[in-house]
Amino acid sequence: MPVTAHKPDTRQIILDAAQRIMAHKGYSAVGINEVLAEAGVPKGSFYHYFSSKDAFGEAILKSYFADYLADMDGTLARSGQSAAERLMAYWQQWRETQSIEECQGKCLAVKLGAEVADLSESMRLALKEGTSAVVDRIERTITSGLEEGSLTVDGDPRDVAQALYDMWLGASVMCKIHRSLAPLDTAQAVTRRLLHL
Repeated sequence: MPVTAHKPDTRQIILDAAQRIMAHKGYSAVGINEVLAEAGVPKGSFYHYFSSKDAFGEAILKSYFADYLADMDGTLARSGQSAAERLMAYWQQWRETQSIEECQGKCLAVKLGAEVADLSESMRLALKEGTSAVVDRIERTITSGLEEGSLTVDGDPRDVAQALYDMWLGASVMCKIHRSLAPLDTAQAVTRRLLHL
């Protein structure tokens, strides 16, 4: 049987281009034509894939979180490491990918969170769903660490997971404001204290 070449998914090409651009400029500052030009897709085809810019924004966030959660799952499922080591590897990966100037679409929750939550209910809900899924994974890893004894926490694992995520998200914003990694270094130190590592 002949091998057929995999045809790129035009919808996903548009979403990937949007993620790259919006990671730098935000949502409101980016026009549909700019995204289509970056994606190399004809202007008239946008509404074939998305019913509105709002639906487009929701799709961008869902695509972003699908990729982000898959990467996170890979980090948190590493064999040969304790839950505490896997969780700290996740935070280290966050420091490396969320804080750099050229984040290549890896920091959309940080970049778009506050901006779009007030613009669009469907985008706010996509952010809520995505960030809740991140916290779920942190909570499960903390619970696993408690069970194996590689970490301890004061209080409910869900509350600690939420506090850690909130702290790292805030630290990422502060890195942008200060143009310094110091807020993420502080978050990493406080994380170690909260997990008694």
